[in-house]
Amino acid sequence: MLSRFDEWVLKKVHEAAGDPPVRLALANGPEVRPKGRVQDSIIFRDRYVLARLMADPDIGFGEAYANGELHIEGDLMRIVSAAFESKMAAGKRNRLSRAADLWLRLTQRNTRRGSRHNIHRHYDIGNDFYKLWLDEQLVYTCAYFASPESGLEEAQLAKMDHVCRKVRLQPSERVVEAGCGWGALALHMARYYGVKVKAFNISREQIAYARWRAAKEGLDDRVEFIQDDYRNISGGFDVFMSVGMLEHVGKSHYSQFSKIVQRAIGDRGRGLLHFIGRNQPRPLNAWIRKRIFPGGYTPSLREVMGILESPNFSVLDVENLRMHYARTLEHWLERFENSVDEVRARFDERFVRTWRLYLAGSAAAFRAGSMQLFQVVFAGSKCEALPWTRAHLYEPQVEEDQSSMPAFG
Repeated sequence: MLSRFDEWVLKKVHEAAGDPPVRLALANGPEVRPKGRVQDSIIFRDRYVLARLMADPDIGFGEAYANGELHIEGDLMRIVSAAFESKMAAGKRNRLSRAADLWLRLTQRNTRRGSRHNIHRHYDIGNDFYKLWLDEQLVYTCAYFASPESGLEEAQLAKMDHVCRKVRLQPSERVVEAGCGWGALALHMARYYGVKVKAFNISREQIAYARWRAAKEGLDDRVEFIQDDYRNISGGFDVFMSVGMLEHVGKSHYSQFSKIVQRAIGDRGRGLLHFIGRNQPRPLNAWIRKRIFPGGYTPSLREVMGILESPNFSVLDVENLRMHYARTLEHWLERFENSVDEVRARFDERFVRTWRLYLAGSAAAFRAGSMQLFQVVFAGSKCEALPWTRAHLYEPQVEEDQSSMPAFG
């Protein structure tokens, strides 16, 4: 009798996931094998794990994998990618999933205090951890692969130069960067484009590292790293840059964010927003928000256009680098796996499995088209530095003399 019940639950879990081409089985029990060729299997430890997945597939799967309550036979990224594709086709969430989404939105609001807490939980877990699997400059955003064969360091340098060319930086211009990570882009803009930068970030570890780099490289007279909320940006600038920060703003704060951008560059400046997005408005995966990115929201392009409409900004260029982010994440995952013993020693096995699923799942989401990576260039209505063509986007990249480059670490 229990065996029939377990088989019924397996079928319900499979349906809730959108019927992906993945075999589901209970350890020493029944299985559900979809039609056609099946390469991958998920083996559940017991029926209690199945019950949690049936109630809330998003959080249930993430928690079960992190806790070692399920075993993967096959390729994790392929399994997650198949699940994303199936769920996009099904296009439905159950009642408990919607309730979990509401609870996370209420408890992870991006108020000034809430943002500090949310950012601290992700970015302040230790610079040494991120050094294990990011590139040498600690760029934690989508790279730009001019060629699919490019290495990660080369692609991150190309990305920084790509966004600088997009806004056509000129010597002595004033740039404000909202959310600066470990400071790589701000330093790149100052070093190669001769601009002065004020960079805002509320992560104490990232700001400390960025200030250390600026002093070490003799750029602290041109780059000021400010440990403060983007909402406290003041003063006038020629260019507003935001690379990988909009995801942390929260939809309810878009109107406020819009006013801050307008206040910063007026009707004569220009700017760039680089952000993870979606094709339609939809909450970020609940497990990702619970365990990795509290308070995260990935907007649709339409939602971001609303940010730019009120200040009467002109949209000059929109580019989708979705496959570039998939490749970036694949590089990160490979480096993470190469350092997994050290990660496990610093934290524990549950942490390893949590971050493995996050990186593999994110790569799969971009591959499947569930997530997008948008770059939007905009300018004020009286901006005079408008390009006549798009040729400037593909000019030769910055050539670095590697022998004179400072050491990072």
